Amino acid sequence: MKRLIAMFALGAATPALAQTAAPPIAITHAEAWTMESDTPVRDATIIVADGRIVSVTPGGAAPEGATVIDAKGKPVTPGLMNGATQIGLIEVSSSADTRDQASADDRNPGFDPARALNGNSTLVDLARADGLTRALIYPSPSRQPVFSGEPVIARLRDGADILGRGDVAAYAVIGGGAWDRIGSRAQQWAVLRKALTDAKRAGAAGEAADAGKRRGGPPPGRGRHDEGEALRDVIAGEIPLAIQTHRETDIRQAIDLTREFGIRVVIVGGAEAWRVADALAQAKIAVVLDPLTNMPESFDQLGARQTNAAILTAAGVRIAFGMVGGGIHMSYNAGMALREGAGIAVANGLPYADALRAVTINPAAIWGGERITLTPGAPADLVVWDGDPLEPSSIALNVIVEGRTASTRSRQDLLAERYRDAR
Repeated sequence: MKRLIAMFALGAATPALAQTAAPPIAITHAEAWTMESDTPVRDATIIVADGRIVSVTPGGAAPEGATVIDAKGKPVTPGLMNGATQIGLIEVSSSADTRDQASADDRNPGFDPARALNGNSTLVDLARADGLTRALIYPSPSRQPVFSGEPVIARLRDGADILGRGDVAAYAVIGGGAWDRIGSRAQQWAVLRKALTDAKRAGAAGEAADAGKRRGGPPPGRGRHDEGEALRDVIAGEIPLAIQTHRETDIRQAIDLTREFGIRVVIVGGAEAWRVADALAQAKIAVVLDPLTNMPESFDQLGARQTNAAILTAAGVRIAFGMVGGGIHMSYNAGMALREGAGIAVANGLPYADALRAVTINPAAIWGGERITLTPGAPADLVVWDGDPLEPSSIALNVIVEGRTASTRSRQDLLAERYRDAR
């Protein structure tokens, strides 16, 4: 990195850089939201090279040979991350051959959706055009209560390969109607507790930790084959246990798990999480929630309210936004709904900077990813906007993923261009 900075200062370029990396990019006159403070850096020049951010300097000069993007005073943010979606697994929900979000195989409860991710999905293009560069892709309930499988992180680069990283978490679902065939939610919690107890009694925590050191980070998409192995890593503290649930009493059960087993838990959904905000903060449990939820969709969500995000943040709970807009919009409009939801959270008391964090650095931190900031050394995922990114009418002028300019043209754009002059 020091070599890169020195190179830019001299206005030179090395042959190796020209052969192995995209040309450096300089975004000038930017209102740069670094996510390191609650205010942006005005008139900033952001230098990107070799897939990383090199510098963010007020009034800085663009290095010789760089591709220059003039932001003209408009906002520039890190690329957005949806904290829980199924983009790339569902194309058309009514067409079975485009649904790959769940396992119906009793023999393989450790469902790994990585092998089904479709970067050519038209919904991926649409989400990227709305400023989404990353997403946590979670599986739907499997045939094995109470486990769904293993979520993965997607990087919304151009092309079919959008898999970023596997082995992110173990994913469970608890709640009314989730596992009707095993009965009461009391039995659902019993199944989960037994699985955790078995993993702990197996004495595999040390083995999982050693395996993690040997892996040096698992190969992308090479998930586990049963929930037992994933839970051994949960017990070892290598990955969190994600629990999709809404009711206050269920969230309190999840809090008890952190005390009993000493594990990290992430609540996904959490419509009634505001009721136990202080307890969640004390237990250091993060919540991935839908800021658009303003009325119950089930009896588990009778306490839903749009001040959920503001109350949790004020209590010190780390939040991210995901599952936004319900069953349709969380995949079909994974980027637009995310931005709209964050804006609505601001309208309901969440500070603006915290709303931006909930769609950038917070989901990455919750799911163990890289720190998404506009700071030297950070991954070069960023978006130049034509207006407030939390305003649905704003558009992403430029989207940069892994240091390269990515396409912002969706299928809708192509169809509009094709038929614009039709008579």
